[in-house]
Amino acid sequence: MSGKQNRVAVVTGGSRGIGAAVVRSLAADGHDVVVGYAGDAASGQQRVDEVVAAGGRAIAVQADVADEQAVTAMFDEAERVFGGVDVVVNSAGRMTLAPVAELDLADLDALYRTNMRGTFAVVQQAARRLRDGGAIVTMSTSVVGLAFPTYAAYTATKGAVEALTLVLARELRGRDITVNAVAPGPTATALFLDGKTDEAVANLAKQPPLERLGTPEDIARVIAFLAGPDGHWVNGQVLRANGGII
Repeated sequence: MSGKQNRVAVVTGGSRGIGAAVVRSLAADGHDVVVGYAGDAASGQQRVDEVVAAGGRAIAVQADVADEQAVTAMFDEAERVFGGVDVVVNSAGRMTLAPVAELDLADLDALYRTNMRGTFAVVQQAARRLRDGGAIVTMSTSVVGLAFPTYAAYTATKGAVEALTLVLARELRGRDITVNAVAPGPTATALFLDGKTDEAVANLAKQPPLERLGTPEDIARVIAFLAGPDGHWVNGQVLRANGGII
């Protein structure tokens, strides 16, 4: 490559939902993007094709975020193809809803494996590898503060993500690397809409003063801000991107 080298972003869960919007947004800002996906290779390749069609550079890499060897291999590939990593966005996640008294603990284990262990494995590699001036963005949820019934297990994993994020920001002192979490409110993704009635969705859409669901693009723009130079003075924070729900 000649001239100025692009910043390089690794986006897990990048094949769909908020992650796909993040891929598009970061690519539009000039990042080379590694699209991490769990199993849907076609969707991962579709995100790559979109970036390339718009004049950017991207590759898709399959990785279960909770598998540290797969995560290590994903970062290895990012460094091999693009020369390094500057931004990591961990948007891979899983959601299961049930009252505490009724939750199958196997579902709790699966939530923990993807949401907490997966986040830890990804940011561990990020902490070891990011170049100075980089940014790490994890994904929480505004339900940590809202405490909706049936969200206990999911929210517990995301509360752990918030704690991890704030500690890591302080551990990276002197590296010029920011670490923040974004906590979306109700956002119109397949993960959010799955299993909800139209009435439930309508009720949730009325909760923000803006009186609508968030979009993946709403959240992606917040993440792009944190990943770029304009957001670099924001560090060790949880941004509740939820349209104003208290």
